Amino acid sequence: MANTVIQATPSQIEAMQKAYLSCMSDKIPPGAIFAAKKAGLSITAYKSGKVMFQGAKGEMEATKWGSPTVPKVKSSSSKSTSVLPVGFANKNVVGSDEVGTGDYFGPMIVAACYVDQAMMPLLKQLGVKDSKAMTDPEICDIAKKIIPVVPHSLLLLPNPKYNDLQAKGMNQGQMKAILHNRALENVLAKIQPIKPDAILIDQFAEKNTYYRYLTKEPSIVREDVFFATKAEGLHLSVAAASIIARSRFVEAFHEMERELGISIPKGASSKVDQIAANIIDTKGIATLQQYVKWHFANTDKAKRLSHTSN
Repeated sequence: MANTVIQATPSQIEAMQKAYLSCMSDKIPPGAIFAAKKAGLSITAYKSGKVMFQGAKGEMEATKWGSPTVPKVKSSSSKSTSVLPVGFANKNVVGSDEVGTGDYFGPMIVAACYVDQAMMPLLKQLGVKDSKAMTDPEICDIAKKIIPVVPHSLLLLPNPKYNDLQAKGMNQGQMKAILHNRALENVLAKIQPIKPDAILIDQFAEKNTYYRYLTKEPSIVREDVFFATKAEGLHLSVAAASIIARSRFVEAFHEMERELGISIPKGASSKVDQIAANIIDTKGIATLQQYVKWHFANTDKAKRLSHTSN
């Protein structure tokens, strides 16, 4: 099967979600924002910004959204590996990651952590690794153990504030950039006078785009900053940040479920649409808006499924 990949912006991915609304798939791969299927074509968008078009019509469909990227060869000369200094995994690093960006329900959360060489054996012993390879109960259990020992910052963007910022024209990428920058600043302040060897951000935007998002911020972390996709596997600081952020996200879901008195699925599938419709019917559309990312396509689908006239 032919594969064509493009690098898309958050706003482009949002437009794709609307365009492929009628053919969304319930099965979303790990790390993906959405998956869709139509005749002779499968589309999968990942939180890294990469969008894969699979099938005979893939290349033609991809050109509607951008120029295909040339696949990178994984070798010592590859940009994806050589961009980080030699021995990076053993350096003293502040790393950051986020969760909740592709979920209709729940907040966006960013965490940053400082991990030095002395801390690494303990973190490995406690099971710190890529959170995508772990279950939510495992993540929450490990998070409880590492939170007391890892200098970190955890920032949560509540849905009402998210929706307000989005309505005023701020895209999701800019919100993420601001949260990452502030979390990094918080950790750097906590560990002073220690200066890390480097800072690693789990990449969700190109470097220039990331810094453009921050132009109105009073201060910006720039020194020794690196960007990499799948950064959880490149340094324990990002893996720890991912675990702490995911644990808080799971906790936020439990809080929502207690407040609403129902079980809420993660992601943005048709099951999510039905739950959202039920909330509209039983608690009103204003209540739903307090718990979701309102601009997602799920809102319109939930309104159509609702028995309440809107």
